[in-house]
This record gives sequence, C-alpha cells and structure tokens, in this order.
Amino acid sequence: MQTLKEKVTDKLSRLFADSPQSTPHQGSSYSKEGRSWSSYFSYAIPSVSFSGSKTSNQQYDLKPVQVTYNNLEPQDDSLDEYVDCSPVYKSMNFLKDKIKDDDQASRRTSCSSEVFEEANAQTPNSSKKPRVNLTDDSIFISTELYEFFESCLPNIVKGCQWVLLYSTLKHGISLRTLIRKSAELPGPGLLIVGDKQGAVFGGLLDCPLKPTAKRKYQGTNQSFVFTTLYGEPRLFRPTGANRYYCMCLNDLLALGGGGNFALCLDGDLLNGTSGPCDTFGSSCLAHSPEFELKNVEFWGFTHASPYLTQG
Repeated sequence: MQTLKEKVTDKLSRLFADSPQSTPHQGSSYSKEGRSWSSYFSYAIPSVSFSGSKTSNQQYDLKPVQVTYNNLEPQDDSLDEYVDCSPVYKSMNFLKDKIKDDDQASRRTSCSSEVFEEANAQTPNSSKKPRVNLTDDSIFISTELYEFFESCLPNIVKGCQWVLLYSTLKHGISLRTLIRKSAELPGPGLLIVGDKQGAVFGGLLDCPLKPTAKRKYQGTNQSFVFTTLYGEPRLFRPTGANRYYCMCLNDLLALGGGGNFALCLDGDLLNGTSGPCDTFGSSCLAHSPEFELKNVEFWGFTHASPYLTQG
C-alpha cells in the first residue's frame, strides 16, 4: 500500500510533466544538476505513514502518525567547500596581534624611559644646587658657606637678597666708611674677614653701628661669631656669661669680651687680633692671635627694597 506522501509526489510529478511550460523532454521529470522534482517534493512534504486494518465500513483505523520534517531547501553542492568564517578565531588572532603590538610598544617606551633617565643621570641637575643670592661677587662666600649662613641667620633675614655694603677691594681701607655704610641697614649685618693664611671668620652685628667716644658695648644676643679654621664653618653664639656683644669706636671695631676680644679690627682695617672669649665661648678664630687682614666685607640683607644703596 502506497503512503500518502508517495501518492502526492507521484501526482505532482505527472502534473508538471504534462505542463505546456515544460522543457522539450516532457517525458522526464524536471531536474537541475541531476535533481528530480520528486526530490524537491520529498523535502517539502512531510513523511506521513498510515498503518491499520480495514473496517467493515471501508474506513481505516488510524494510529498515531509519525511526522518527519526534512530540509525545505535543496542542498547546494557548492556549499560543501569549507570556509572559515568564525568570528571567535578572528577575534583571537586580532587580540594576539594587538597584544604583540602593545608589548613591542611597551618595550620601546621602557627603552626610551631608560635612555631618558640615563641622560638625566649624566646631566647635572642645577635645580638641586642652592641659589647664591648675592648682589656682588665675594672672595670669601662659597656655596657651602652660603648654605651655612642661611641656616644660622635670624629668621627675619633668611631668604633675603644679600647686598654688599662695604668691601676693602671696592671702597678702600677705612673703618669710618664701613660704619657710615652700616647706617643704610636697619637690621643685622654680617662682617666677613680673612687672614693671609686662608682662614675666613667674622660675626653678625646689629646695625646701624653707632661709634662711641668711650669704650661701651652695644648690640643684642642675636649676635654670633664664626670661623672656618677647623676645616668647616663653626658658629659660636652668646653663652650668657656677659653682654659684651659689640664695641664700636672711630678707630676700633670689636666683637665679644671677657678675657679677650673674639675679633678686633683696627681703624685702617689692615691688622686684627683674636683670642678666647667668654661672651661666645670661642677660641682664637684666626690662625694666630695677631694677623694681617686679607680683605673685609660687610653684607646687609633686603627683601628687594630700595632702602639699601650700593656704591
């Protein structure tokens, strides 16, 4: 007994074979690349099978029908060739290439950074050096000595510009000229001298200096004396033993007292003396108690104010 699928397929095949639009070979079913119409119908029509016994009324006892759906479109042999269209593998290949490029770029950047750091290491960093803020050149003040003074000076003048008020090389040898120049400074001034053997020493004075007719001390406890005789700058502040901070006469300028002057300069600024001093607890600041002066400098401090004049 033929199934319903076979019957329908057979009738449709005959129908298309008798059609006036059929090809000259009307006795054969239409085919494309060797495929018959029946093969198309076998895809389009579900397979239906009936089974059962014939009843007395010529009716069939139907049992559950098994339906199988095949592909509705014929298979194209041209699609049998494999084509790699997987976006996953393409993405993975893209990521591999990107990681490789990023790694190479990172290595180039790292290499450039190393070269930059090496270049910086070979180039001296001038910003690390302190700026020596002097209006004039000094034969005494080095970078190290400038740093030393900046750490020792009173807070009121730290960071100020240093102004050279007096120098024997610039203004001649005259204590009176030094005293007159100190009148331009309403604050502390730094006296720096040196002996012929290379020691640099001096002290901080309160200004303006006021010469007196008799020996009389003046100044405050912010005064100090210093020396480089010991290989590096050394500072001596008031011990509190007395208040002999500074003595100023027309022909003499002295710092400290009690036993000896810590530093004493004569009127022509050619010679001086130094010895152990109770005021500052210092010993001799020069190579010898009596010495010849190499030079004398007197520095003031200003916040770029015009009250200080040079010349």
